[in-house]
Amino acid sequence: MSSPHTPAATSRPGDTAASRPGPAAPTADASGTRAPRAPAGQDVTPRRAPRRDAFFDNAKYLAIVLVAVGHAWEPLRDGSRAVSALYMLVYAFHMPAFIVVAGYHSRGFDGSPERVGRLITGVVLPYVVFETAYTFFTRWTDGAPDRPVTLLEPLYLTWFLAALFVWRLTTPLWKLVRWPVPLALVVAMLATVSPSLGEDLDVQRVLQFLPYFVLGLVLRPEHFHLVRRRRVRILAVPVFAGALAVAYWAVPRVTPGWLYHRDSAQELSAPAWYGPVVTLVLFGCSLLLVACFLAWVPGRRTWFTTLGAATLYGYLLHGFVAQVSKYWGWYDPDWLYRPLGEVTVTLVAAAVVTALCTPPVRRVFRWAVEPRLPWAFKR
Repeated sequence: MSSPHTPAATSRPGDTAASRPGPAAPTADASGTRAPRAPAGQDVTPRRAPRRDAFFDNAKYLAIVLVAVGHAWEPLRDGSRAVSALYMLVYAFHMPAFIVVAGYHSRGFDGSPERVGRLITGVVLPYVVFETAYTFFTRWTDGAPDRPVTLLEPLYLTWFLAALFVWRLTTPLWKLVRWPVPLALVVAMLATVSPSLGEDLDVQRVLQFLPYFVLGLVLRPEHFHLVRRRRVRILAVPVFAGALAVAYWAVPRVTPGWLYHRDSAQELSAPAWYGPVVTLVLFGCSLLLVACFLAWVPGRRTWFTTLGAATLYGYLLHGFVAQVSKYWGWYDPDWLYRPLGEVTVTLVAAAVVTALCTPPVRRVFRWAVEPRLPWAFKR
C-alpha cells in the first residue's frame, strides 16, 4: 500500500497512568464484611480518578480525521496538484503528531506485569485480530485469493500496532539512557541506509518513526503549554501557508515515499547518504508542523472530545471503508476530481471516521479493539 498509516495509533486511547482510577474507597467485600475504618482524624474521602485532559483527546481526534482524509485523497492525487500538495503537507506531520502523543502517554510503562498485560490486550490482541481480518478482506478487494495470513508482515494499517508494541517494550531503555532523542535519531538514520533489514514487523517504519515516540517520552506538560500560547497560534498560520507552498512546489520534484518512512534510501532510488540527511530534515520540519498543529488544538471540552478517547476504533475500522470504496468504484465519477468533488470526499472521510469513534460502534467492536480478558492473567 502507498500509505504509512497511521493512528494515533493512535496508542490505546486513554492508556495512561493519569487516566486510571485510584484505590477504591473502603467498602464491604463479597462476604458482607466491611473493611476496617480509618484511624480517627484521617481523611477517608473516596479518591476520584483524575479527569482526562481534553487537549490530548482533541488532538487525537483531529489527527485521526487527518489520517482518514489522507487515505481518501490518495485516488485523487493524480488529477490535482493541489490535492497532492495538501496530501504531502498532511503526511509530513499527522502521523508524527499521533506518535508523539502516543509516546507522551507511554511514559508510565515500566515493564510491570500489569502494564504488560494491558499491552497484550490493548495492542497485541487487536493486532492479531485486525491483521487477520485485513488479510481476508483484501483477498477480496485486491483480488489476491492466495494472500497468506502472517503476523510478521503487518498489512495496511496494522503496522502502527506492531510498532507501538516494540516502542512500548523498549520504553524503559529510553528512560534510562542519557540522550534518548539523539540516540533514536541515529537509529533512524542507520535504518535509512540498511535495505537488508527486511519486512518483519515493518521494521523500517518502526525504526524511522522511533524518534517521534522517544520525543514524546521525554516531553513534559509544560512543553505542550508552550505551543498553546496565543503567539504560537498566530505564527502557525504563516508557517502552514509556507509549508503548503513548499509542498506545491515539491509535488513534481520529490517522491512522497520519504514521508512514509517505510523504505531505505536505496529502495527510493537515492544515494545512501540521502537517508540520514533526509531523516534529520524531515524530523525538524515535522516537529515544526506538529507544534503548529498542536497550537490550534482546543484545550477546552468540545463536542468531539469524547471521540478522542476512541481514536483506535476509527483508525482500525476506517481502513475497511477505504478499501471497499476503491473496489466498488466510488471514485469512478468524473466530478469527484473537480474542486466540489474533492471537498465532498474530504467531508465524507471526516464524517465516516467520526462515526467510527462513537459509542455505538465502540460497543459493537469492543471485543476486537479493547478486549477484556481478566481470566487470562494472574492477579
